[in-house]
Amino acid sequence: MTGGSPVRAPSRPRAAWHAVAAIVRSLGRRPSPAVAGVVVGALLTAVAVVFASSGQTGPSSNTSVAASGTRVVEVSLVGMRIRPGTVEVAPGARVVLRVTNRDGMRHDLRLASGQATSMLDPGESATLTVPSVRGTVEGWCTVPGHRAAGMTMQIKTVGGHTGHEGHAGRAPSMPSMGHRAVGPGPIDFMGSMSAGWRPYDAALKPAPGGRVHRVELRASERGLEVAPGVRQTMWTFGGTVPGPVLRGRVGDVFVITLVNDGAMGHGIDFHAGTLAPDVPMRTIRPGERLTYRFTAGRAGAWLYHCSTMPMLQHIANGMYGAVIIDPPGLSRVDREYVLVQGELYLGVPGSAGQVAKMAGGRPDGWMFNGTASGYDRAPLTARAGDRVRVWVVDAGPSSGTAFHVVGAQFDTLYKEGAYLLRRGDPGGAQILDLAPGQGGFVETVVPEAGRYPFVDHDMRHGEAGAHGILKVTR
Repeated sequence: MTGGSPVRAPSRPRAAWHAVAAIVRSLGRRPSPAVAGVVVGALLTAVAVVFASSGQTGPSSNTSVAASGTRVVEVSLVGMRIRPGTVEVAPGARVVLRVTNRDGMRHDLRLASGQATSMLDPGESATLTVPSVRGTVEGWCTVPGHRAAGMTMQIKTVGGHTGHEGHAGRAPSMPSMGHRAVGPGPIDFMGSMSAGWRPYDAALKPAPGGRVHRVELRASERGLEVAPGVRQTMWTFGGTVPGPVLRGRVGDVFVITLVNDGAMGHGIDFHAGTLAPDVPMRTIRPGERLTYRFTAGRAGAWLYHCSTMPMLQHIANGMYGAVIIDPPGLSRVDREYVLVQGELYLGVPGSAGQVAKMAGGRPDGWMFNGTASGYDRAPLTARAGDRVRVWVVDAGPSSGTAFHVVGAQFDTLYKEGAYLLRRGDPGGAQILDLAPGQGGFVETVVPEAGRYPFVDHDMRHGEAGAHGILKVTR
């Protein structure tokens, strides 16, 4: 048929529950109704806590070609995406799209060739038939804002060429300075990480013994997976984004040896120390090294970053990290994590297009510890009843953060060297707000098992990668 007659799928949970279930399905368990209610009520949309793949695979696993030349494609509407995003057929082929809304909100699918489904409730399905495809046929959801948010697809004709450009999910070899390892269009924050990807270890170890800490940091360019299926050449300290987390106590001395293994000049600036920047923060050329010595005179969660101009580019391309200087008398906790939030700008580092986005403050996404939505795939963990401390540093370079844990309240809040709330106070807090370059920590006791999303509550950031999961077991 050429229309879009909806077909009611087998009985499913109600819309709000279905939204949460769809998001967490690939994470291995269903949340309790209480947690589901918190997520939906707090974030208003399933995308605000987008933290798992929908379980859909690429076009090769959900399409078939009949002997008659008809291409039958199973299409899912989920997580502000149409999956698959690209369908390739021979010129003149007949295409049948079996469209199912697997999300918790209503969606539809309209094709530029005129075919359209009705508005589909969660769990409903419809079939669209395109009798003969010529050229490229665009498709999109007509709900206001959904097309602009990336809910689009293409049916394209291909001839004898492989057509690697625009293939969804294909990852050509990475050029020397950076690329996207997926087809054109918005990042799929619900997609799967590549095989072999490992998350940045967010667990914070206690301050080491001794009062003098000697550390070598090597500046280098490194290809890293910065979002699901997206590789990018990043400029790094120590080969990771962020660089290694340093920790100590007030009065400790840090002796940092910076070695430039990169292809351009780099420097370093530690906010945790006070000293004239002229010599220790100078730019060193490839192959050179310098020694940066500072005394940690004050407690806090401090940023370090590349000091080479233009700093906007060096920081935005990954050259930052955190130094944790414990406040005197810091109490013990059951779990302790550190999250450094940064912006993600796709493109060849230093290219005109990438720099224009940086100058305009238009990131392609936001990251905790160097990967957008990485901790959705590799959750942080705790046990019910644990006291959890999360240190947060905002590397920017341009965006602040409003750190929030869905389903939790903070009974301790420490920001920029001062306690704003202490355990035992009658009040509570819901947000740790930080401007670029600021840091602090929060504490909470997680009372019961479940999946607690953590998110930048600026939803532009939270829905574009600045989210993850704290998985609490009994």
